[in-house]
Order: sequence, then structure tokens, then C-alpha cells
Amino acid sequence: MNIKFIKTPLTKDVLKQLKAGDIVSLSGVVYTARDAAHKRMIETLDKGEKLPFDIRDSVIYYVGPTSERPGTVIGSAGPTSSYRMDDMTIPLLELGLGAMIGKGARNKKVIESMVKHQAVYFLAISGAGAFISKTITKSEVIAYDDLGTEAIRRLEVENLFLIVCADIYGNNLYSDY
Repeated sequence: MNIKFIKTPLTKDVLKQLKAGDIVSLSGVVYTARDAAHKRMIETLDKGEKLPFDIRDSVIYYVGPTSERPGTVIGSAGPTSSYRMDDMTIPLLELGLGAMIGKGARNKKVIESMVKHQAVYFLAISGAGAFISKTITKSEVIAYDDLGTEAIRRLEVENLFLIVCADIYGNNLYSDY
């Protein structure tokens, strides 16, 4: 098995090396955002205001982690269904979002926008939230703390294993098989 070790930020040079079906080990900073946080980010952009983090070359993980147990950084951190963010994803891709992590297929418009703006979509293994949480070395709420588990968190991850589902070339595991 050939694993590609990559670190954030995910620049275009890094993304050009990734192909659908690749297994990657991701380390660095990842931001969490689910439905409610995406809605707030879009509202923020609609008002002409800045997002709570620099989205260019960043990674958003669609996750609402559970509360941490004593002695842990974070609770279970398994992926949520990505399609729920599809209607709010394109404006973030237009601003330079580098990658998204989740589970399930994305709609055609999102895939086309990923190709246009050169972004990738990673699959995290559903049902492996407890395992994934062990790759998270730091977790800090940075915005929308009133949203609870859906607040935006800045995570630091070390060797988070993912599968490239859709690449910048238009290859997509869900449509290619």
C-alpha cells in the first residue's frame, strides 16, 4: 500500500499530486464545520465580513465531535454526511478552500466547482470516530461556541488517514465505479 504523507496548508502543488483512490496521511491544522457553522459562514460572507479563519488552502472536516473524556483532547470525531453542506460549499471553494473531509457523495455542482477551483474531497472512515479522535492532538473552539458540538474548532491532527474521493482532475470514486 502506497500512502502519501501530506501536511497543511494544502497548496495547489500538494493537491496536484493527489488522485482519487489515493490513501493519505494528513497532519497539520484542520477546521471543523457542520451545517449550522456553514450557514453562519455564508451569512458572514453575505454581509461582506471576514470568516473566522483563513480559508485559503485550509481543510474543513465535517464533524461534530462528542465531549472529551478526562485525559483526552476530544471525544469521538467521526465524519458526518457531506451532502448536507453542498449548498453552502461553492462560495468557500471560490475563496480557496483546499479540501473537505466527510462521508458520502457530493453533488455534481460541488464536484465541478472543486475542479474549477482545484480542491479535493477526502473520505474519513465512517464508524471510526473513536479511532480518528486519537489522531487529534489539540482542539480549540475558535468561533460560534453557542453552536455546541457544531462550533468551529481548530484541530491539530497527526497522521489522520483518509481516502481521496474526488480530485482536482474531476475523478470521483462515487461516479467512477
